[in-house]
Amino acid sequence: MAKSVGSYLFNAVRGGAVGASEALPGISGGTVALIVGLYDKLIGGAGHMVSGIKRYVTDVPRGRGPERAREQFRMVDWSVLVPALIGMALFLVGAAVVLAPLVEAYPQYAYAIFFGLVLACLWVPYTGSGKPWRPWHYLVALVFAAAAFGVTGLPGANLPTHPVIVFFAAAVAICALVLPGLSGSFILLTMGLYEPTINAVGDMDFVYLGVFALGALTGLSLFVKLLQFLLENFHHMTLVVLTGLMAGSLRALWPWQDEDRAFVAPTDVPVTVALMVLGFAVVVAAIVWERRKLDREAARGESAPVSA
Repeated sequence: MAKSVGSYLFNAVRGGAVGASEALPGISGGTVALIVGLYDKLIGGAGHMVSGIKRYVTDVPRGRGPERAREQFRMVDWSVLVPALIGMALFLVGAAVVLAPLVEAYPQYAYAIFFGLVLACLWVPYTGSGKPWRPWHYLVALVFAAAAFGVTGLPGANLPTHPVIVFFAAAVAICALVLPGLSGSFILLTMGLYEPTINAVGDMDFVYLGVFALGALTGLSLFVKLLQFLLENFHHMTLVVLTGLMAGSLRALWPWQDEDRAFVAPTDVPVTVALMVLGFAVVVAAIVWERRKLDREAARGESAPVSA
């Protein structure tokens, strides 16, 4: 059945939310993809695209490259992926120009909203597999939460903007795009490359952006296949790990910390807590809406007449 224009716009907006989040330190694009229901589509689609390109290249000498590549490409839900990627790119640039300066000007308030968003979003991977958690699952999640807590508390470095460094930094940071709980922008901030990257977007520095894009593509092609394999073969345990990573990464969004990521005494508590609650409520509303939508679709499916 053909998709409506509204459906394409909706997927573009969902992708835009993921793209905008990647311009903001501390906010994981993977987390936002979970919130808006794009995560499985993005990981699965990217995985099939990587496989298709690989098969096209490796099977060309045997004359089966194009055919085997098309098999993988047909498994991608292009009606979701293409609008989402377009929206992601457009909103990423817009967020880098508009939202990033606001976050820098009002970091405590911005982090308060994002803290509430991510806190509520923990429910998504926690219940995503539909299987109960056993005591050792909580232990595994705790270990990864502690690791994420430690990483997000590291002081920032100041690496030079040499093309080789930018390439490898992009390769590492892009992994956070598909890994809920870790922010690609936050990783760049830790390396001291966040501001140069944001400036390159605003200044249209195509040399810097080209090197960054090449590194990001390399990192994504290597990591996304691993994540796709884990989700397809160890779905519940992968979600346990992701839940822990997301919980530990909340440390990066704690509103009361200084530029060196040291905790400071709370200030302006009523407004900050209210913004936390607002962010939390937005995600809860989205989860409830998505649940009711799925319930309605299931009810329509059960009531549909069965053809002979």
